Amino acid sequence: MAKKPADPADSVPASAASPPAAPDKGGAYLVLARKYRPASFASLIGQDAMVQTLTNAFKTGRIAHAFMLTGVRGVGKTTTARILARALNYVDATGPHPTLDLEKEGEHCRAIIESRHVDVVEMDAASHTGIDDIREINESTRYGPVTAPYKVFIIDEVHMLSKSAFNGLLKTLEEPPPYVKFIFATTEIRKVPVTILSRCQRFDLRRVPADIMRPYLAGILAQEAIAIEPDALALIVRAGEGSVRDCLSLLDQAIAHSGGKIEATSVRAMLGLADRARSIDMFEALMAGDIANALAGLNEQVAAGADPATVLADLANLAHLATRLKVVPGAEKDSGLTPDERDRGKALADRLGLRVLSRAWQILLKGHEEARAAPDSLAAAEMVLIRLAYAADLPTPDEIIEKLANAPASPGNGARAPLPSGGPRPGSFAQAAPRLAPREPDPEPGPDRPPEIRSFSDIVALAGLNRDVIVKHALESQLSPVSLEPGRLEVALADGADPQIIQTLSARLRHWTGRPWMVTVSTRPLAPTLRQQRDADHSATLDAARDDPLVREVLSSFPGSRLVAVRRRGDATLGETPPADPQSELDAPITEDEGEDLP
Repeated sequence: MAKKPADPADSVPASAASPPAAPDKGGAYLVLARKYRPASFASLIGQDAMVQTLTNAFKTGRIAHAFMLTGVRGVGKTTTARILARALNYVDATGPHPTLDLEKEGEHCRAIIESRHVDVVEMDAASHTGIDDIREINESTRYGPVTAPYKVFIIDEVHMLSKSAFNGLLKTLEEPPPYVKFIFATTEIRKVPVTILSRCQRFDLRRVPADIMRPYLAGILAQEAIAIEPDALALIVRAGEGSVRDCLSLLDQAIAHSGGKIEATSVRAMLGLADRARSIDMFEALMAGDIANALAGLNEQVAAGADPATVLADLANLAHLATRLKVVPGAEKDSGLTPDERDRGKALADRLGLRVLSRAWQILLKGHEEARAAPDSLAAAEMVLIRLAYAADLPTPDEIIEKLANAPASPGNGARAPLPSGGPRPGSFAQAAPRLAPREPDPEPGPDRPPEIRSFSDIVALAGLNRDVIVKHALESQLSPVSLEPGRLEVALADGADPQIIQTLSARLRHWTGRPWMVTVSTRPLAPTLRQQRDADHSATLDAARDDPLVREVLSSFPGSRLVAVRRRGDATLGETPPADPQSELDAPITEDEGEDLP
């Protein structure tokens, strides 16, 4: 099987510590992703946990026979695999001994780095997916290494193997010969069968943080003798999203685009990004309801080369930034923030409430999808900004209630007194409605104390306590109480009720109370069931609420709105759970902090 040639897209350079490679004989330019590819674990950045684990394993001789490297694109999976193969096959003047101290090249190091060693076989599973390729590997494991201590198989993008190929690899992977090591790399770890994962030592390579990436890129630019503005470097790091290869590719492009010193304006133009300062100006204008300036700022940025959907995404990021600065103490100390983001973002966080910021985030997030799908993305983005400007000017529900309560009475609504803080208005439905007095809880029935039944509601509660859903539903919806005596219950059947429920109820009561019960069906006119009584009480409560002047004002202010539920204030203190009651949740007292849900 032919070895895979070195490819910059398969690995991630992670440090400028290794010396730059010389150009080839043809004088072709070597991209930064290959020129600064690390050759040892000491030159890796951002993967300290993996390096520490491998260091301890090599020191104690507890080296696994198979490794699984996973992570997003560009974090160093294939590069790590080659460095690990070099560490396993390290041979110096003292002889072969696996080590992570690779500052001095061993006998096989240069050939492994250049991907031309006969005992280190690389295979791209994206193009070798079948069982025949795995059969070839299995056959190769029967023979020992030619010159190196170990025969190492590196399989990149292993998740692309077929099901039969994975099955063919299982037995060899579980019990390979002592001179064989496997190193797998994948970006889709969930597509790898669990049977494969259980046979490997797994390492999750993390994205490289911005505070590590910036000095790394700055070091490379220093070696290349190229100047760069701090804001331009921050833009490249942010666009790279923690991928070292992506950052180096963008850096290569920025060098070619600038022709000298890399400036933030040229990087924005190259990436099609919005100007961060202008985006903050737009966000401030939108939050102030200034639509004209916001639309003018959008058109200026689009004319400068920014994509309308990208502008919306940048505004959404500002909403997230302001929210994070508001709720996370010390977030402004993040080294990844620009001075504009740190200072003006903090000012936005201080001025805007969480509800306004959350609403802005939702509108911009939805608008970003609309702009990407719309035939005219600029028109879609303008509509999103108009929507956001009007929404940002809307008062919160608390402000609406307070404004309506303190406003003078409208014609036809009658005179109203302002709503005092801390309680309902005099004469309002919230004050006139009766409150349920908390009843003392009955003693819990024990082994020597059967439950005491004094009302039909006690029977319903007993069915709920015993989790008998069928009987509880029948008691509430199919039966209405007529008379109740100790050991005797008379009920009336509603239309459509199952007559068998009478016999079932009698047996359940005998089992729950420990005494016989006679349940009879009455011939008297049917009284309302508990469900019908509850629905009637609910309708009466809604009718009383609709007669309240404040509620009428709210409903008239929002055409199409309707009243669906009413909850009354109770006497329970904050944090106290209201007492249980067989009535519906409508009649349950609520705590003081839930008062804003009244209308």
